Amino acid sequence: MNVIKRSGEEVIFDSSKIENAVKKANIATEETKRVSEEKIKEITDKVVEKCNTLNRAVAVEEIQDMVENELMRAQVFQVAHNYITYRYERALVRKANTTDKQILSLIGRNNEEAKQENSNKNPTVNSTQRDYMAGEVSKDITRRFLLPQEIYDAHDKGIIHFHDSDYFAQPMYNCCLVNLEDMLQNGTVISETKIEKPHSFATACNIATQIIAQVASNQYGGQTVTLSHLAPFVDISRQKHRKQVAAELADAGIDVDNEKINRIAESRLKAEIKAGIQTIQYQIITLMTTNGQAPFVTVYMYLDEVEEGQTRDDLALCVEEMLRQRMQGVKNEKGVWVTPAFPKLIYVLDEDNIEEGSKSYYLTKLSAECTAKRMVPDYISAKLMRELKGDVYGCMGCRSFLTPDRFTDTGTFGNPEHALNYVPGKHKYYGRFNQGVVTINLVDVACSSEGDMDKFWSIMNERLDLCHRALRIRHEHLLGTPSDVAPILWQNGAIARIDKGEVIDPLLYNGYSTISLGYAGLAECVYRMLGESHTTEEGKKFGLAVMQAMNDACAKWKKEENIDYSVYGTPIESTTYKFAKCLQERFGVIPHVTDKNYITNSYHVHVTEEIDAFDKLTKEAQFQQLSPGGAISYVEVPNMQYNIPAVLSLMKHIYNTIMYAELNTKSDYCQECGYDGEIEIKEDENHKLIWRCPNCGNTDQTKMNVARRTCGYIGTQYWNQGRTQEIKERVLHL
Repeated sequence: MNVIKRSGEEVIFDSSKIENAVKKANIATEETKRVSEEKIKEITDKVVEKCNTLNRAVAVEEIQDMVENELMRAQVFQVAHNYITYRYERALVRKANTTDKQILSLIGRNNEEAKQENSNKNPTVNSTQRDYMAGEVSKDITRRFLLPQEIYDAHDKGIIHFHDSDYFAQPMYNCCLVNLEDMLQNGTVISETKIEKPHSFATACNIATQIIAQVASNQYGGQTVTLSHLAPFVDISRQKHRKQVAAELADAGIDVDNEKINRIAESRLKAEIKAGIQTIQYQIITLMTTNGQAPFVTVYMYLDEVEEGQTRDDLALCVEEMLRQRMQGVKNEKGVWVTPAFPKLIYVLDEDNIEEGSKSYYLTKLSAECTAKRMVPDYISAKLMRELKGDVYGCMGCRSFLTPDRFTDTGTFGNPEHALNYVPGKHKYYGRFNQGVVTINLVDVACSSEGDMDKFWSIMNERLDLCHRALRIRHEHLLGTPSDVAPILWQNGAIARIDKGEVIDPLLYNGYSTISLGYAGLAECVYRMLGESHTTEEGKKFGLAVMQAMNDACAKWKKEENIDYSVYGTPIESTTYKFAKCLQERFGVIPHVTDKNYITNSYHVHVTEEIDAFDKLTKEAQFQQLSPGGAISYVEVPNMQYNIPAVLSLMKHIYNTIMYAELNTKSDYCQECGYDGEIEIKEDENHKLIWRCPNCGNTDQTKMNVARRTCGYIGTQYWNQGRTQEIKERVLHL
């Protein structure tokens, strides 16, 4: 068993340190009230036993809490008092400087928490370390100066989670839909250099990747671009190739008709499309932005975003090429084709591509093959989205959905972002963003109420009020932000074209941007209150009531403040482990509730529950409707590369049943022996979960490629112990 020090470094558990600490407190106690050596040993053994039952690395603070509790249970109050006093004095000393040890452990590459904080960040490289070091300072400033004590205390205890405090010191938003169309069609500025409208598809793709890198460096969440904004440049290249071919043939004295010219030009055009898409794929994968990771980019693919005709046909060419290249994958350092994390792909299922024989069904079949091999694309049902949102538009890759555009419904808000591609009366989604997230831990609400339903709703209302105050802090932190802090976003078209010196305030109201009330652990919450899963009729009824309560709260806040609050199924990655540890510390180990080192994402069926894929999607669809600010459902499937009809059946079920869903499979490779099956998760002698090649026994994570979906995105580095256990315990749904 290991211990996580306050610096984040993980070391071997040493029970003698517990015993010595109690002995020091005992020596400081009046002689008549001291305890025997045997009693100290007994208290130490009980703490060790409790630590062992957790089956994970234990934080120093957790151990100290256990020692306090055991001293109080033993009724050795004077010793307990001295222990608590010493602990408090040491805490005061640490508060004088709260960041040095964390930063030093990052530089020394032995901060286990940092290593597993983000499955797409490598904390051993300088750029990532620099970002983490800055993050430690930001978290410290946020804790001491920017958050009220009650908010920080609730965050620290895992009652709520104030997301991305490592970026909160600066006025940055979460995620966005990039207005690539405006920037490409009307020009932009990158690093004080004017970029004019490109004259070819290849150039448009190259500029798009530069924009993506700039946007990623000025926000902390994901971004989505759509291929429909690149499609118009295909015909520009087509006409260019036709002129070039005609001129070349004329110079050569060859007399050919237009049909032959067009055929040669189309061949060159397809080569350019291939090169352009390859530019997007490879540059995104290889880019390292200022926050030490590849940009979290999603590419949205929906043919009906453009008018029927040449542009839609050209968009189909782009979609096809994107799918084919993604299905191929990228080469790792050994030259083997593997699954990359980015860009994430979203493919929209609609009536013109869902049925065999429909015009674009060939793309749907290609999508199915790509999903079976590389886990993407994910799928949006245009049919369900129209029913739920009244429109069809992309989401951020993290699963965050903007509220439907209501600017055109009233005609009163106009064009506050001053976009050059604004069309009165046309809905607008690109150029909009999310202000940030605060998540309520639903499991803690249920455990705090001890199964009492009246108490549950009372605590729920208190926690929602706490979240609201925290969200207001996020919103108010952005108020007054001058456009100059991020010119690519606010001045040069990615979000807006506001003048220098102007503030972004108009974009924080009237539904232009959203702000998210996140939630986690509905499955465990329902089980704690009812003793049954939310897949049962009674469990579903209560689970939906909890979801409705959050929606009602958001509606109330929105009406009162004209800010678009929205319920969001948080894609907790590292936070799932933090929440689980806090729950165990506060409530002990409760079967089916706090007995794991993770809690369930959003409304999902618990990963260990046996359920059929089609049934899972059908049941979760009812909850997804009440998560309008963002949600995605998934089904865990085996290798489906030789069963594409089954993938297509699932896709059709998604189209008819649920708005947004994905299929999870495995895509691994061992660089030591060449094994390309599933890398397994095993427990080592210290009860730590590690990745191991079943063929050669390799456990060196730097010599294997593992890809798993963990929070909407595919992770290709490694995960903390809580998320690793969750991945290990997932059951197949097909």
